[in-house]
Amino acid sequence: MEHTYQYAWIIPFVPLPVPVLIGMGLLLFPRATKKLRRMWAFQSVLLLSIAMILSIDMSIQQINSNSIHQYVWSWIINNDFSLEFGYLIDPLTSIMSILITTVGIMVLIYSDNYMSHDQGYLRFFAYMSFFSTSMLGLVTSSNLIQIYIFWELVGMCSYLLIGFWFTRPVAANACQKAFVTNRVGDFGLLLGILGFYWITGSFEFRDLFEIFNNLIYNNEVNVLFVILCAVLLFAGAVAKSAQFPLHVWLPDAMEGPTPISALIHAATMVAAGIFLVARLLPLFIVIPYIMNLISLIGIITVFLGATLALDGDGEKRYILHPRGAIIG
Repeated sequence: MEHTYQYAWIIPFVPLPVPVLIGMGLLLFPRATKKLRRMWAFQSVLLLSIAMILSIDMSIQQINSNSIHQYVWSWIINNDFSLEFGYLIDPLTSIMSILITTVGIMVLIYSDNYMSHDQGYLRFFAYMSFFSTSMLGLVTSSNLIQIYIFWELVGMCSYLLIGFWFTRPVAANACQKAFVTNRVGDFGLLLGILGFYWITGSFEFRDLFEIFNNLIYNNEVNVLFVILCAVLLFAGAVAKSAQFPLHVWLPDAMEGPTPISALIHAATMVAAGIFLVARLLPLFIVIPYIMNLISLIGIITVFLGATLALDGDGEKRYILHPRGAIIG
């Protein structure tokens, strides 16, 4: 069992060879790479299937052991500061890993035929595989620094996927809107991370929760500053999950190919905001008014999404408004 957890860090990197090899192939052997393009689709599905099998095995082991496993490597910069990188295996990680890989496989299989006549076929599968790597890295992160790194990679992939048909002005504008809106939330997330590091002196979830709970219990923190930092953290989730008031990018995101819309909005990127709230829940529940704010934003998004859906002006855009309501 320990052997399984010891190598769980491999899971996020299993799909990564596809975009790397496609990029190298297009640079060094463009004609041969394009002729063998169906092979790359098979490799994408195969590697993500391996990641899914590993995720299921990890989930079974986690359920049987009923424990949380965390592995950390420290990079000591000086005596006062060190960066720690690792991975965290708990029920939330297991569920999200299976969800990401399962949905990703189904989308990739469908995309092989859907994108078969598109000139960007190889680029499509490279983006999709890198997106899967970014999402898997996000859900297995053990600290806020890793969360933010993979959070930005997910945002970059969403920008590339939404603007996949970048020669179309509508798609180009849609990806720019998604990029700018998400940067607003990401800036808030970064400030919130730095704020809680200033309060607790740690980026690691386990240490951060323990230290912060002690500070709250002993009344050793400025409540207003803590609330501000928590709101900034939540702003990142609001933007990524297209919640009010940062929901404006979601309908236009359907300008990309339909498989991309399915992957981003069905259960992966939009669900990243939900994952962030769930991961930071031990932090939020001890901070006054934050849970009320989260509930209020969710309620507003539900009613707003349902209302806008009544005035849907296109089939794909019509789907997205109730989707936002469901996430809310």
